[in-house]
Amino acid sequence: MNRKLTAALLVSAAVLTNVAFTVLGSVFDYPDILKEPTDVILASFTAHQTAVVSWFTVLALSAALFAPIAFGVGRLARVRWMRISVPVGVAAAVVQVIGLSRWPLLVPGYASSGDRASFETAHHVLGTLIGETLGYALTAAWTLLVLAALGRAFAGWWFVALGGVSAVLIATGVVSPLGVPGVDFANFLGYVLWSVWLLAFAAVLLFRRDRSSAPAQSRSSVAA
Repeated sequence: MNRKLTAALLVSAAVLTNVAFTVLGSVFDYPDILKEPTDVILASFTAHQTAVVSWFTVLALSAALFAPIAFGVGRLARVRWMRISVPVGVAAAVVQVIGLSRWPLLVPGYASSGDRASFETAHHVLGTLIGETLGYALTAAWTLLVLAALGRAFAGWWFVALGGVSAVLIATGVVSPLGVPGVDFANFLGYVLWSVWLLAFAAVLLFRRDRSSAPAQSRSSVAA
């Protein structure tokens, strides 16, 4: 894992997530459809099954990319916060893949058999509790740990502020099941800002020289 590969993964994750989310919103009214009764959700799923399954697979793939991203970003600093961030980032990827994978793996069977009870159980446990609640918490935690490890010196205060605000807004999604007003919008805005932060992160990795190598290069130049 080098800086260029890590940057490519960051861009891929941000782009795939937003494209898949946008298409699912268009063909499946996602995520608003999740607030509808089970019969409505399953009927809409059946009507657009091929597209829904395909794009949820893409969304799960984009979530899975955060496992290698966690390792790549983990190489940027040798401090305690960064060491902690790696397993947290991997865990964030795992729980989101588990939650999203129910759509291509389980829901087609529930829809064809009309098994409402199993769908509701999977929707609550795999979706709400694991994929969403744990996913929000771990994603926000990973972002804050990375910011704590890299600090302002990596790219400036704007980088810390953008990442920090997006992480806090994403974390509000943890209380979404309680029906707190404004939380869903705050969570959505958090992910929009986080996508911008990911792209900015990639740009910094690609276009800014690795400062950790600067002292060694300077010493080589003096010696020469």
